[in-house]
Amino acid sequence: MAAVPELPREERFAAVFAELSDTLVRDFDVVDFLHTLTERCVDLLDVAAAGVLLGMPHGQVVDAAASDDRTRALELSGLEWDEGPCRDCYYTQVPVCDVRLDTEAAGRRWPRFTPRARQLGYTSVVAAPLHWQGQVIGALNLFRDRRGALDGSQLRLAQALANIATLAVLQQRAVYEQTNPFTQTQDTLNTRVVVEQAKGCLAQHHGTGMDEALATMRVHALRHRLSLAGVARQILDGGPAGLAPQYPEH
Repeated sequence: MAAVPELPREERFAAVFAELSDTLVRDFDVVDFLHTLTERCVDLLDVAAAGVLLGMPHGQVVDAAASDDRTRALELSGLEWDEGPCRDCYYTQVPVCDVRLDTEAAGRRWPRFTPRARQLGYTSVVAAPLHWQGQVIGALNLFRDRRGALDGSQLRLAQALANIATLAVLQQRAVYEQTNPFTQTQDTLNTRVVVEQAKGCLAQHHGTGMDEALATMRVHALRHRLSLAGVARQILDGGPAGLAPQYPEH
């Protein structure tokens, strides 16, 4: 989806929350929704990137969405290293508030994650839990690329967006009449795997980047009223030749 236009602050908030809430009352693809939500975090908050991780039944954490592909790669590396703000937020069940990445403390806390994040230009991170009735089912990670901390109103908005992410996961659970919030997480992971495979296939076919491939899939899904997972399966079953590249708007 395109970025939110430059409207006055209140109108941007209204547009984003109208968009997200309208999606929640319809049938929707949860991976696509979470990807949109991470983009809207960048639109509304003073952050450079965002990502969402979700918990699994046996305590593992998996990536669900990110605002761009390099941030997703960073999140995946953090999971491999078993460190990072989203991981800490999920396991401690408390927010990670504006940790500066240029400090010795951050380097000791996340010895591999911190230098990789700094290489990408990120200066600090925030993580907000996705919680529901005493359980934390995931975390929303926010990356800044400038000095200074998010103020209290931005932190509250970040938590509100994390709550919307929680509702999206639980809404899909309710649609399938599942009783365990982590069961839908497994379904989300399965969808994510299919989408990533299709992204790679499409990017290779058209010679584009992964972000451009995802944009093409999302535009096609919107135009033809399909789910993102449905488009991904079409690509894997029949090939990507029919999908022309669509480049993200900035």
